[in-house]
Amino acid sequence: MKLEFFGAAAEVTGSCHILHIGDHRILLDCGMIQGSRKDEDRNRDPFPFDASQIDAVVLSHAHLDHCGRLPLLVKRGFRGPIFAQEASCELVAILLADAAHLAERDAEYRSRKIGKKVKPLYTLKEGEQVMRQLRGRKYRTEFKVIKGVRVTFHDAGHILGSCAVEIRAEERGVERKIVFSGDLGQYDTPILKDPDPIPRADLVLMESTYGGRRHRDREETIRELGEILTSPRSNRGNILIPAFSIGRSQEIMYQLGKYHDEWDLGRFRIFLDSPMAIEATRVYWEYPHLYDEEATRLRKENGGMPLLPTLTLSRTPDESMAINRIDSGAIVIAGSGMCNGGRIIHHLKHNLEREDTQVLITGYQANGSLGRRLVNGDSSVRIHGRDIPVRATVHTVGGLSAHGDQDDLARWYENMENLPPVYLVHGEIESQEAFRKYLENRTGAEVHLPKPGDFLDLV
Repeated sequence: MKLEFFGAAAEVTGSCHILHIGDHRILLDCGMIQGSRKDEDRNRDPFPFDASQIDAVVLSHAHLDHCGRLPLLVKRGFRGPIFAQEASCELVAILLADAAHLAERDAEYRSRKIGKKVKPLYTLKEGEQVMRQLRGRKYRTEFKVIKGVRVTFHDAGHILGSCAVEIRAEERGVERKIVFSGDLGQYDTPILKDPDPIPRADLVLMESTYGGRRHRDREETIRELGEILTSPRSNRGNILIPAFSIGRSQEIMYQLGKYHDEWDLGRFRIFLDSPMAIEATRVYWEYPHLYDEEATRLRKENGGMPLLPTLTLSRTPDESMAINRIDSGAIVIAGSGMCNGGRIIHHLKHNLEREDTQVLITGYQANGSLGRRLVNGDSSVRIHGRDIPVRATVHTVGGLSAHGDQDDLARWYENMENLPPVYLVHGEIESQEAFRKYLENRTGAEVHLPKPGDFLDLV
């Protein structure tokens, strides 16, 4: 019985690890590598394993860096089941269709640019094949993956359907309980419930995205957001909000609806400019039993989620392009969340050089991404072959992150009364080093930082 580390070991994106049980292999996530063009080109590399020898995939949640290479896995020979929480199955379908569309469009652009045919990372048809292998499961209900391996999904509080994965594996009479955290959300965030406690484990494979920092207090964050949206400056230009289509877009709209009157948002035209976010929002509204107490109450009082009377859902490219004819008074929520693709790129291209533009960064920005360059304060950025001067004001509103900070991560871990060994993944080296020291000092835990290709014997 072994655990083998691959993607998102010593980095943030591309989550992918293998659990070996006898001759069987179970893949934990199969995520896309994100960041710079060089990083994203690594997605085309062969897997460091034979896809046809994987028996099953267990998916933590429906973000691209956790599920985005599933079509490649299937394309290269994987024929087994893909287990995910039932809401995640719907979100994965939306996400992969969008990713395939973007891959096909990117291939066309690169083909024209270099004068040579470039194949897309995968096609829509290849993405659809994944759907036939998905198997939806409920929270807190144990199910069999293969002989000797049973799994329970626990709510991770990160996005709808996100899971911390509890694995009970038995080989030759020896049983081990492995817990894979997936991505853990903050406690006391809107819409979703807090991460489920898991009382014991023999080993924890744990994310560490924000292991090196504490988020701003949520009430303070909402107050800051309100100050930005009510300031006199907000009346002079447009406000751009790059947002992940699944999770962040829904929370932003929730907050805008909740504080609509208090912040006088009726003076804005609000655009959700993302077909994927629009579809994901529909899925969110179909799973009210997964909401927290406040969201449940507001939904009941309003006959739905908090309303935005001036909200426009921009589905088509023409509707999206029309937004760029608006010089002021628009709040534009658009993907992608790291500004490395999607419709937000076009809005940034048209608005960044305007001094009255404001950009609200509300989530993690990977190294090499356009979003990270904006956060770092670069004076110009390159978009579609042009150097665009950055005269806009860029706000980093960190308290809205869907990831828990070091206190949230430690709080979740401390529910395990036996304080098992921890192996940190899904984090930049600096964050991992900081969280290792923090967790060791706070709990006395044994903490390790695995590298890609490392093996861990579990018996």
